[in-house]
Amino acid sequence: MVSGGCVGAEVEVDPEAAAAAAGVERDEAVAPAPARELVVGYALTSKKAKSFLQPKLRGLARKKGILFVAIDHKRPLSDQGPFDIVLHKLTGKGWQQLLEEYREAHPEVTVLDPPGAIAHLLDRQSMLQEVSELDLTDRYDPLSIPAAVTRAGLSLPLVAKPLVAKSHELSLAYDPTSLTQLEPPLVLQEFVNHGGVMFKVYIVGDAIRVVRRFSLPNVDEGDLSNNAGVFRFPRVSCAAASADDADLDPCVAELPPRPLLEILARELRRRLGLRLFNIDMIREHGTRDRFYVIDMNYFPGYGKMPGYEHVFTDFLLSLSQKEYKRRPSYSSGEW
Repeated sequence: MVSGGCVGAEVEVDPEAAAAAAGVERDEAVAPAPARELVVGYALTSKKAKSFLQPKLRGLARKKGILFVAIDHKRPLSDQGPFDIVLHKLTGKGWQQLLEEYREAHPEVTVLDPPGAIAHLLDRQSMLQEVSELDLTDRYDPLSIPAAVTRAGLSLPLVAKPLVAKSHELSLAYDPTSLTQLEPPLVLQEFVNHGGVMFKVYIVGDAIRVVRRFSLPNVDEGDLSNNAGVFRFPRVSCAAASADDADLDPCVAELPPRPLLEILARELRRRLGLRLFNIDMIREHGTRDRFYVIDMNYFPGYGKMPGYEHVFTDFLLSLSQKEYKRRPSYSSGEW
């Protein structure tokens, strides 16, 4: 390598100065230019931030050049940042308006996910097409529930869930009389025996991961004749222990077919306009290919997904490659 001076010219050079200059030049040649950090602003509740931003995620993100910065949702977003990506799971019209105004002013920033798209998963009636035909015109009157169940042709027992998907509590109603004890507005689903195992399908962009969770046990004819009333189960899908390492019947433990999951995830991403969500699925007991989607959630508890830190950081970097636009460097942030 020839560098410095003029080719063909005879000049006197101080050996020590030349060595020093050569040393500097070698360092500059081998040291890569510092890559600009990918700045991800997050607006999460303190509980969500603690469960999601675990040390293993923060550490891996730091190594990959991803900087997580806390957003103050009480201040205009345009006064903060600049951000490459905004990650959020807050509710309230004030926050939604703040975010929509920011999206209009900064279309180059990726927002995960658009508030309007998230709204579809906050209402279980719009979320689950299997129960959308249930007439809920009189849903605020508990005495009208038995008649609505009859019109819809649903069979007992029934799973009852709050209409607004902010609660993970569910109830199981065994007999017609108990239906009047339910608290509307709600969504009703026929209980399907599924071997006491559900499949939580996590979607992170194009990535799909599935884990098994214990669920409600099967209900037989004896249960129907010997039980009455409403049985409440708080946070079944969230609090249930993992069933991945349990000694299960292979027919129960077998995961849904990968092609089915890919089609389902692709269609839901397209229809919902979301990239961060999960699907709760069950397989009807005694069958191999009859599955039911029983719930969906935006930005679920990814911290419970094995290896989530790798999946999520890869996803964020893929967004930067697709939608990256250069901004001034960001010099401060919260870790």
